[in-house]
Amino acid sequence: MEEKNIRLVLAYDGSRYFGWQRQKQEPTIQGTLEAAIHRMTGRHSALIASGRTDTGVHALHQVCHFKTFSKTPPEALKKGLNALTPADILVQDVRYAPEDFHARYSAVSKTYEYRILNRPDPDVFVRDYAWHVPQDLDFTAMSACLDLLLGKHDFTSFRSSGSTNLNPVREMLRSELLRSDEHHFRFMFEADGFLRHMVRNIVGTVIEVGRRRFSFQDFTEILRARDRRRAGTMAPPHGLYLTMVAYDRAPL
Repeated sequence: MEEKNIRLVLAYDGSRYFGWQRQKQEPTIQGTLEAAIHRMTGRHSALIASGRTDTGVHALHQVCHFKTFSKTPPEALKKGLNALTPADILVQDVRYAPEDFHARYSAVSKTYEYRILNRPDPDVFVRDYAWHVPQDLDFTAMSACLDLLLGKHDFTSFRSSGSTNLNPVREMLRSELLRSDEHHFRFMFEADGFLRHMVRNIVGTVIEVGRRRFSFQDFTEILRARDRRRAGTMAPPHGLYLTMVAYDRAPL
């Protein structure tokens, strides 16, 4: 019997999950989907993601894969997995992948979005989906900091402890600030890879520039220092979204 490589594209609301990676006692995205796959195929299959999202982090486009000997076709897998998983996880696409496809190692870039609500009062309806920052912000200074991040840099200053990445150099392909309306804006980052908590540490530090607690020159020195202790507070997880994973030829 031939083993097949199955690729999934997911969207999920991470609010009530303890991140991607399976845990014995707490609900996770990986654990929930692996249980559903087991029910459909009769065997346990390890579900490998393009990257592990943390507790409370969301995904609009997470790519993952698993190996199976099941003869269930992709469309039936999609329908069955969506029936067996909660409404806050959506399997958007299921298809066969080449034998050597790997959701993590085959990826050439990932894109993250971080959402901010910027007004004096919070919004009870987005409290789990955007970081409420009530202070007036200097958008010109924040945008200048983001421009500085483009290209290849050592991002040690924005890497949290516990990171398993030996090489802290990453190439930032996109780094910008986009306004949705008067009170909502988004940080957008695309890179060939990200270090542990890298996006949240960058956002937290850039917001400190926006609050005028750090200057643009301070931010420049923080990047060059390669010292996490110099950077700002890490932004909370609930404003972060994985929005795209790109592979050799096109996003999957």
